[in-house]
Order: sequence, then structure tokens, then C-alpha cells
Amino acid sequence: MTVVRPDTVPQQAPAATAPFPTGFLWGAATAAYQVEGAAAEMGRTPSIWDTFSHTPGRTLGGDTGDVAADHFHRYRDDVALMKRLGLQAYRFSVSWSRVQPTGRGPAVERGLDFYRSLVDELLLAGIKPVATLYHWDLPQELEDAGGWPERATAERFAEYAAIMARALGDRVGMWTTLNEPWCSAFLGYGSGVHAPGRTEPAAALRAAHHLNLAHGRATEALRANLPAAAQTSVTLNLHQVRPLTGSEADADAARRIDAVGNRVFTGPMLKGAYPEDLLADTERIVNWGELVRDGDLAAIAAPIDVLGVNYYTPTIVSTPASGAGDTRNDGHGSSDHSPWPGSEHVAFHLAEGRPVTAMNWSVKPEGLYDLLMDVSREHPELPLMVTENGAAFDDAPDADGRVHDPERIAYLRGHLEAVRRAAADGADVRGYFLWSLMDNFEWGYGYAKRFGAVYVDYETQLRTPKSSAHWYGEVIARHALPPEA
Repeated sequence: MTVVRPDTVPQQAPAATAPFPTGFLWGAATAAYQVEGAAAEMGRTPSIWDTFSHTPGRTLGGDTGDVAADHFHRYRDDVALMKRLGLQAYRFSVSWSRVQPTGRGPAVERGLDFYRSLVDELLLAGIKPVATLYHWDLPQELEDAGGWPERATAERFAEYAAIMARALGDRVGMWTTLNEPWCSAFLGYGSGVHAPGRTEPAAALRAAHHLNLAHGRATEALRANLPAAAQTSVTLNLHQVRPLTGSEADADAARRIDAVGNRVFTGPMLKGAYPEDLLADTERIVNWGELVRDGDLAAIAAPIDVLGVNYYTPTIVSTPASGAGDTRNDGHGSSDHSPWPGSEHVAFHLAEGRPVTAMNWSVKPEGLYDLLMDVSREHPELPLMVTENGAAFDDAPDADGRVHDPERIAYLRGHLEAVRRAAADGADVRGYFLWSLMDNFEWGYGYAKRFGAVYVDYETQLRTPKSSAHWYGEVIARHALPPEA
């Protein structure tokens, strides 16, 4: 059994001081490879992240997700902890290779049973399950066949979506197809800092299109197999792009990064077309006329019910002539290869001032407000949900074993106020999911970066709610931000 330190979330909350909209959903999120562990149990086969993390030099300290936070074995205790903290929803992802080990063919029932049990436990606790089909862990066998740059992967994904809808559709009412396909395409196949670690600009753009197609095909499969009331969504890490100066050159740099960082997905998904400037910026790299086939754009633009928005920090860009700037200082890891095909020359800058997080990301809550308002104005008919927001800090237990993280509380307060203000100003924001519920395997950074509201001792798997977890519980209980101490 997982040992959890007692928490102090109040049972009765004082009157609210800054209310959120009625029905606003409060949750927290994780991802399968980051928390589950049990990497080779009950039929699960390697994903690209298993292979990548076991390749020397790919992750900090050679860390892997073999055990991670051992959520596979401890999910009942973790759900009990969620309930004590007052969470209304839990956004989890499914390990594709746990339920369909080769990425094709019939499912492994033992793998499906884990997710059935997790969902049942959540429902018993009164917590809404929110399922993400793909959070970067492609079955290795599909990567061996070419991975996301190959069209067939999108078709396999639709088949997998149908399997999951049939298995959990009677109990899960909210589904997300992809989490941050930008990272899957451009960090996985462009800069190589994420699995599968390839550095091929053309493959990155091909992967982006096939991820778009996978989203569309999976949305169709979900609709065909889910009850009519179920909601479908996709989660995008939309870059809140700002030019460093008011120059025309920096404005063009921002346009370029907006195209390959945002509109490469929002264009086809929400408007049914790739933006012309993106096609022009990248025409020397990939032949879009051959890549995009008849019917693709209509499939990709399948209607969704909610758009998930992930935000951590703004993206500030310039041309190199605008001043000093490391062209790879974009917050997406260190590599000699760019994740920005067609715009490799653009320079990236940290926002001025402090504070910064342990990831060296600037803390700028106004960027989340601006992003939500921009998306709302562009797509006023589409409800939004903040599906990831949070920060890594160098947390450690004190002499009494408690974990105080006032920096994270300040981060969350600022960003939640930005969300509340956006909702008050007309953005249709339906909920907020803290990233992350607990400390976990932070991809290429291994276990060196802690995003969790719950501290995990990886040697003992002891869970300790941090001060921010208690604070977030108070926010949920109030449905409002508490007064500042």
C-alpha cells in the first residue's frame, strides 16, 4: 500500500472572493509513461519512450520510466489521495502498447482491465475520468515501420481509438485524441530531444500531417463508438508568440513561429486548411501537394467539443539581427537540430525579469490570459479547457518531512487569476487541470525536474502532498482564489 502523509484540506470553505464560472471543472493531469511504471508487465511491450530512455545519453542520468511513480500498482491509493485533495477530474493517458502491444490487431484484455479498474475507482470516488489516447508513447513496432512520418500510423491510431471507445465508452465521457502533437512531430522527428530521437525536418512535417490525420480519423472512430453525450477534444501546446521588438523583421519571425508552432495544427483541425504562409515557409523541405491527399483535410476538421490548451511560458522571438539570442533558447531542450523546420534562423529569448522556474522558463501569467483571449476571439464557438499548466521547482522535504513550495503557489495563483479574468472577459473556459498531480518522469530530464503538487520519493514511493496541493484543494473548495496570506 502507498503511504500518504495526512493533508489539511479544509472541510468547509469560507466565502469565495474571486469566483470562477458556474460548472468550472477542477482537475489534475498525468501521462502514462511518466507515472505508471510496470513497463513490461501484463503484456505491455516497449514504446518509443522505452527505447529512447534506455539508449545511453538520451535522458539525464540515464533515467527511464520503468518504475516511474508506480501508479500502475498504486492507483487506488492515488485516487484516494485525489479525493482527499478535492479533485473533481483526473486527466490520464492510455499506454497504447499496454492495450495493443504491436499497435495493430486485437487488444490485450489485461491491459484494458487496468484502465477499466482505474476508471471504476475514479467514479467510485466521485472523480470525472478524462482519457487521453496518446501522450507520446507510440508502440515501438509502429516506429520500426516508419512511425508518424508514415500515413499508415494514422490509420492504426484510429483503430486503437475505436478499441478504447468500446472498452471505456460507457464510463468515460470526455476523450482527448492527442496531447501536444507539436512535441510528437517536431521534438521527436526534428530536434530529436524526444522519442524517437530522429533529426529529419521533412519527417517532422510529415509527422505533423499524419498526427493531424490521426486526430481526425480517431475523432470519427470515437463518434462511431461512444454515446452521443460523450465529448471529444484535442490538446495543443499553443505557443503564445511575441516579437522581441516592433520591427518588421521580428514581426515576421513571430509569424513564422506561429505558423509552424500553432497554425500547423489549428489550421487544418479548426479551419480545414493549412495556412498558405506555412506552406510557403516549408515548401523547400516537403512537397505538401503529395503529402496531403484528397479527403485528408475534411477528415482532420472533424468537429470537436472542446479544445484543450496547454501553457507554461511565452515564446519571444526575433531575427538574429535584432540582438543577442540563442536560436535554441526556446525552452524545448538542447539540440544541434532545430524543431522549427523552415524557420531555423529565428532566435528565441527569455522574457525579461524574474522569477523563472527550474526549467528556466519565465513566469508570465499574462501570457495565458492573452492566449485564451486570442483563441476565443479566433474560434468563439469552441469551448476551451486549460488541460496543462504548472511549474517545476527544486522541491525537497524539510526536517519534518513536509514539502513547502511557495513558488509554485505563486505561479498557480497568477495563472489561475489569468484564467478567471479571461473567463470574466468572455472566453468560454470550462476547466483547469494542474500539471502535474505528482512528481514523475520528466521525459529527457528524467527525475531531475519536479512538476507535481504531490512530492514522490522515488526510492520508497512515499507520496507527500506539497503546500501547493493543499492550497489547490482550498481553491477547489472555494471555487475561487483564497485571499493572499
